Amino acid sequence: MAFGNSSEQDMMSEINVTPLVDVMLVLLVVFIITAPLLSPQSLKINLPKTTTVASDKKPQPVRLVIDAHGNIAINEAHVSDEGLAEMLRNRVAADTAFQLQIEADKAVPYGRVAELMAIAQRAGVAKLSFITLAGH
Repeated sequence: MAFGNSSEQDMMSEINVTPLVDVMLVLLVVFIITAPLLSPQSLKINLPKTTTVASDKKPQPVRLVIDAHGNIAINEAHVSDEGLAEMLRNRVAADTAFQLQIEADKAVPYGRVAELMAIAQRAGVAKLSFITLAGH
C-alpha cells in the first residue's frame, strides 16, 4: 500500500499529478475559447486617399447657471423656464452638436435641477454636463 501507518519511516516518493492535469486542462479550454477572439476579423480593402479638412467651427457649450433661489441664467442673461425651453429648442435645431452645461448652487434643491433637466430633455438636448468646483 502506498500509504503507510505512522510507525513506518518510509517517505512517499510519488507525486499526485491529478490536480496539475486538471489545472492544465482548464487552461487549455480557456486558451481554445479566447484564441479566436484575439485574431483580427477584418477584411483587407484598399480605401481611396483624400485630404482631410479641419473644421473651424467648434461648438461652444451653453452654460445654464442656477442661483441659490432657483433663478436661472443662460450665459449671464436671466431667463424664465418658458424662455429657456424656447431658446434650447432653437439652439438644438440650429446645431446638432449642442451641449448644455449646468452649474447649480449647492443650496438649490435637487427638484429644481431635475425640473430644468426635464425642460432640456423635452427641448431635445442630448449632451448635458454638470460643472462643479474642485477641491471644495
